[in-house]
Order: sequence, then C-alpha cells, then structure tokens
Amino acid sequence: MSTTVASGEAEIKKYQTYSLNVDPNQDDKATEIKLCIFKRPHMRAFHCSWMGFFTAFFIWFAIAPLLPVIRKPIEEGGIDLTKQQIWTSNICSVLGTIFMRFINGPMCDKFGARILMGVLLCGASIPCALTGLVNDATSLAILRFFIGLGGSTFVCCQFWTSRMFTKEVAGTANALVGGWGNLGGGVTQLVMGTFLFPAFQSGMSVEMAWRTVCIVPAVVGFFLGILIIFISDDAPKGNYKEMKKNGTMPEISAAASFRSGAMNINTWLLFIQYGCCFGVELTMNNAAAMYFVQRFDQTVAGAAAIASIFGWMNLFARGIGGYVSDKVNAKMGMRGRLIWQGGLLVIEGVLIFIFANSNSLAGAIVLMVIFSTVVQAAEGSTYGIVPYVNPPVTGSIAGVVGAGGNVGAVCFGLGFRQMDTLKAFYLMGGCVLASGILTAFVSIKGHRGLLWGQDSEEVIAAYKKTGAPAAATTLQVPEPDAEVEEEVEGDNA
Repeated sequence: MSTTVASGEAEIKKYQTYSLNVDPNQDDKATEIKLCIFKRPHMRAFHCSWMGFFTAFFIWFAIAPLLPVIRKPIEEGGIDLTKQQIWTSNICSVLGTIFMRFINGPMCDKFGARILMGVLLCGASIPCALTGLVNDATSLAILRFFIGLGGSTFVCCQFWTSRMFTKEVAGTANALVGGWGNLGGGVTQLVMGTFLFPAFQSGMSVEMAWRTVCIVPAVVGFFLGILIIFISDDAPKGNYKEMKKNGTMPEISAAASFRSGAMNINTWLLFIQYGCCFGVELTMNNAAAMYFVQRFDQTVAGAAAIASIFGWMNLFARGIGGYVSDKVNAKMGMRGRLIWQGGLLVIEGVLIFIFANSNSLAGAIVLMVIFSTVVQAAEGSTYGIVPYVNPPVTGSIAGVVGAGGNVGAVCFGLGFRQMDTLKAFYLMGGCVLASGILTAFVSIKGHRGLLWGQDSEEVIAAYKKTGAPAAATTLQVPEPDAEVEEEVEGDNA
C-alpha cells in the first residue's frame, strides 16, 4: 500500500503530496520504486518511459525478422538483396540514432524528456508505416535510417527516470526501464516474424504481407506518443515550462550542458563500454534471425522465435545489472559498481567466442540465453554509473553514452558486412574484452576507482547511510557559463 508523503506547501509545485517517499534535498526525487503504482508524477513517468521506449524499439526492428523474405528474388516476393545490401540497411538503421542521441541529451536537459519522447515516437511511426513503398536496397536503407531515429528515445527514457529517482536507486530504475524498453527488440522478433507476418500471409501474397504488416506497430506507436505527452510530467515538481515560469527552475543552456558532459573523459570511457554491450545487442537483433536461418537451416518463423530470446532476456537481465550495481555501491561505493561493470564485460567477451563456435542448435540457444543475460546486465550496470559522472549534466552524458551503443552497432555491423561471420564474431568478442579493461581507468571525482582515488566523507556517508545525504542532486540544473549567456537569451527572444 502506497504512503502519502507531505512535501511542504511553501514552494510552488504541481504536487504537494506524493505516493512515494521522496528526498527534498534531491529535488523531491523518489527514494523507492513501487512497480504496481501508476500514479503521477514518479511512477507514471517510470511506466511511460519504458512503454515509450519499448514501442520505439519494436518499431525500430519490426523489419529485421522480415529480411529473410525481403531479400528473396523478385519472382519469390522479395526485392532481390545481397548480404552486403542487407547489412547496409542494418547499419543505416542504427546510424541515424547516433546523431539524435547526441542531440537528445542536452535537449532533455533543456526541455525535459516527456515531449521529446512523444514527438520521436510519432515521428518514427511514419516511416515504419511506409515500409510497403520499399522497392530496392537504397530505399530500404533510407527508410530504416529514418525509422532508426526513434531509437534515440532511449536517452529520454534514461533521463526521465534519473529525473524522478535519487542516485541511490537510479541504477535500478534506469536498468528496469531500459531493459523493459529493450524487450521490444525481442518481442518484435516474435510478434512480427512468428505471429503477424504468417497471419497476414494467410490472407494475401508473401509480398503484400511484408509490405503491409508494419502498419500495425506504426499505428500503435503514433497514438502512444500522443498519449504520453498528455498523461505524464517532466519532473517531480511539474513540467519544465511551468517550473521556469514559476521561477522554480532557471533556463538551461543546451550548449553548456553538452560541453560539460563531453569534456569529461569518463563519459567517453562509458561511451566505449556501452558500445560493447548495447552495440552487441543491436547487432544481434539485426543478425540473429538471419544467422539461425543460414547456420542451422531454420524457417523464417522458427528463426525469428529463436532470435527473440535474445531480446526477451531484457525482462530481467538489465534490471539485475542495475540492481546489483546499486547493492555493491551500498557496500563498497563506486568501486563496487566498477568491479561489477568490468567483470560483466570480460565475461561477455568470452561468451561471444564460445557462442560463435557452437555447432548444435540446442547449444547455440543455451549459450545465447547466457550471453544475452550478461550483455544486458552490463547495459544496466553502465547506467548505474552515468548519474555520478557529472550530476548537473546527466542528460548530456546519458546522450553521449547512449550514442556509444549505436556507434558500436555500426562498427560491428561493418564487420559482419565485410567479413566472414565467424571472424566478425571474433572481432566483436575481442573489442568487448578490451573494453572491460578500460574500467580500470574510470575515475570519478569524489569516488574511489579501481586503481586510485578515495571516496569523500560525504560520499561514504551517503552510500553507507551514516550521515546526511549529499546535497547535490542527480540532475541539478547546469548554470550557463559566460560564453553562452547571449545564446540562451537569444533562445528566449
């Protein structure tokens, strides 16, 4: 049963009471997560964030399980694509998201996640609905590029929960919404490849089936995007527009926010590491169904069902990664988070080599389950660290790190496009192992790293709960520096 916590009536804010316990020193962010509650503002934002990202992910990879059919000769209902052309479209599907993730970070700092989430979801739904107009490799690549822009909703998803929950539980919150959102990649393999496509095919030709089936997720995504904008809030104290109007939140410079985040070396180390976990997941989402068709002679429906297992692990695996990260943080501080992070990446790299050399279907499936679990736990662990790097500009840092996942997918996709499949897996595994070693060089101010540094007294008191919590909030408003003061004033004019 939820408790109602008074938050004081002196301050101007949208809600005077909350259904969760909150920390007034961290901008009324919740100190707990209650999954069965859908009340505004905290848990409503929590559920809207994962549902929005889930749907965007579903739309993003709706075409992937259909590629074995789309690539067939024209006389068999396809558009006659080569392996290189298929992988070019796979690369394009994640390429556009890189640019948008860089932009979305500072945009979230400035405008909040709610409106961006809704707009991006509606925008990605339009090209998804136009899948039926594809007639060659070029049009497929262009279409998947624009659909892929919706993948940048991940930044909104992670920013939103970081804005609603304190740092002490942000690892779990971020991991849960990110994992449940990523689950869309597994569900789309199953729903589109195993259920919807065969259902459409039973009443029409193969070609007409793949050309029309993507309308279903497009319609769902468009209307959900509109709904999210109207039923949720940007922050615990209300929406950014009203907060700025009331004087409870100053104007933010997106340029200053991005510059502060991008100038931190830890941002780029996490960028590389996220590329070696989420980038691996995106690559597997694109490659798994085709891999099981070609390697183990599975049907399209069967391969799609097997490939969906990789995404289904998001139901719990990413959440476990963030949860364990929070727990070891409570015992050892940041050093505990880093040990967990580095260990997961090393194990992931080893598992890629083992999976690539599996010769039996059953063995490959079992290995994929374990491999996927570790990959997604590493993703959750990464975003357990992100809110600590530079709290005032967490949005921009989340955007840069999130873009790393797509950069990794592009690089690994190029490997699969140009190399033998086994060698491409070896390349991916080697990169992941190397990224695990980089954990030793992560050094966050005020926190002990793996090799050097010490936790400050304030940090020790916060994670051991032996004193007052740190005064700094997870997402403080970054003050514009002198160089961008005129830029901010220009934006308001």
